[in-house]
Amino acid sequence: MEPFISHSGTVMPINRVNVDTDQIIPKQFLKRIERTGFGQFLFNDWRYLEDGSPNPDFILNKPGYEDASVLVGGRNFGCGSSREHAPWALQDYGFRCIIAPGFADIFFNNCFQNGVLPVVLPEDIVNQILERAESNPGFRLTVDLESKRVWDADEEIVAEFEIEDFRRHLLLNGLDDISLTLEHNDEIDAFEARRGIHGGVLTAKG
Repeated sequence: MEPFISHSGTVMPINRVNVDTDQIIPKQFLKRIERTGFGQFLFNDWRYLEDGSPNPDFILNKPGYEDASVLVGGRNFGCGSSREHAPWALQDYGFRCIIAPGFADIFFNNCFQNGVLPVVLPEDIVNQILERAESNPGFRLTVDLESKRVWDADEEIVAEFEIEDFRRHLLLNGLDDISLTLEHNDEIDAFEARRGIHGGVLTAKG
């Protein structure tokens, strides 16, 4: 997983509350078994018209937002089903960070497992960012995980955020649950040797 230390990128505003995971990645696209390739279906029902052409009214299709990598949304972002495909789709499209006043718990946890940083900021700060991004296509933010701060180029918007030390450590070092376990590979090998386990198979001793 790619480490997250500091990221500067264009903001895509989604000024809606309760954006659920079926809106992020509709259920008809969940048949893939890989984690990749979901970005093309991100926000599919909002992003495309019935004939498959881009919806010109959706923010991601408007000039200045097509290369966005910081998404800013409303309260309870990522609610609905627990599908991990939602952060997969966001990450695959190119989003590294999501900012909102609050997130659904399972979606929040899934983001950390996939190298996407969810940042909780006060609603008044989020509204300022949404307004700036909507009125100024190409508006950029820097999100710095080391200092736990967010700011824009003019530093008219500057905010600090909280994050658990353990989760911060995982993202800074690009660790998911599997890679975190593999950090203890020597101890695992030693334990298996003591127990007579080779390649996960218990063998007779003596």
